[in-house]
Amino acid sequence: MAERIVDQWIQIVGELGPAFAKRAAGKDLAGDFVTENYAELKKCKIFSAAVPAELGGGGASHAQICQLLREMAHFCPSTALALSMHQHLVAAAVWRHLHGQPAEALLRRVAEAERVLVSTGAGDWLESTGKAERTDGGYRVTAEKRFGSGCPAGDIAVTSAPYDDPEAGPSVLHFPVPLDASGVSIREDWDTLGMRATGSHTLVFRDVFIPEAAIALKRPRAGWHPAFSVIVTVAPPIYTAPYVGAAEAAAEIGRTHAREHPASQHLPYLVGEMENSLTVARMALREMIDNAAGYGFAPQVERASAALVAKTLATNAVQTVVSKAVEIVGGGAYFRRSPLERLWRDVQAAQFHPLPEKKQLLFTGRVAMGLSPV
Repeated sequence: MAERIVDQWIQIVGELGPAFAKRAAGKDLAGDFVTENYAELKKCKIFSAAVPAELGGGGASHAQICQLLREMAHFCPSTALALSMHQHLVAAAVWRHLHGQPAEALLRRVAEAERVLVSTGAGDWLESTGKAERTDGGYRVTAEKRFGSGCPAGDIAVTSAPYDDPEAGPSVLHFPVPLDASGVSIREDWDTLGMRATGSHTLVFRDVFIPEAAIALKRPRAGWHPAFSVIVTVAPPIYTAPYVGAAEAAAEIGRTHAREHPASQHLPYLVGEMENSLTVARMALREMIDNAAGYGFAPQVERASAALVAKTLATNAVQTVVSKAVEIVGGGAYFRRSPLERLWRDVQAAQFHPLPEKKQLLFTGRVAMGLSPV
């Protein structure tokens, strides 16, 4: 049964991919969001693919979602990366549902109408940003949240805000909020080097009412919370998969060029270096997927650290792969008309996802020493 499910999702990507690829260069040049691609993904129920079947979704596993995103990046890395931001939120909710925690309502909302979730976690991390204030029946939130990938087509932001609790002290509230809620707007400021079509604009919250019932988690603002051991285990393989897919696309361009120039004495060395790095990237992604254990794990900071180590290894390897492909092709890769030029720019974004390398080294070193990770 699992193999048939894998074939189903990969087949859909294979059918949609060529049209995505045709649009990719134009979307990148203009910095326009991949609106048409999202519409087609909705028709194929890709946004609910990871929701358990008993809740109305496609029942795809964590590993299958990673493979879907990796394949999609062969055609359009921006589409794959924007979609990964939705899928990692769904994955965290699936873990909570499978472990008896409240998440069914959110998952059913996704499955009912292919609702798109928008993450603000990369800009928030542990301390969060903005401000929540108590009011009758809930809270009023004011904040500016960067990197809202997919927000031009988004339905629900999954976000957080700091709250100075008079009893518990500095806290962080986690909650979903509809993007059409009063006080929510999008600042269209996503104008970047790469991944230009992800629509990762800033979400602006101005005195947005969040009802008490919407608060999914309240935690201390300082220190590490077990919820992050879940998020950091399931999310990195999902948002790293598109970059591995982009590296695979770049490597194929490099191989093709090298085969067409067999007399060039230096190319076999460059191709060999490229292949080594691609193998490292694939191994690191596989390690992250195995580490997530199909959602069958208990929250452990050591498991989160393992995911972050593999994410750094994958990021560095992916960037080396694309750089070597550029070196193989030579000056032709410098032209905007070359898909390799766009792939090189796209993979630069990998380093900014949680955690950047130096922060990961600090995190992992502290965990290995038996210290709190933060």
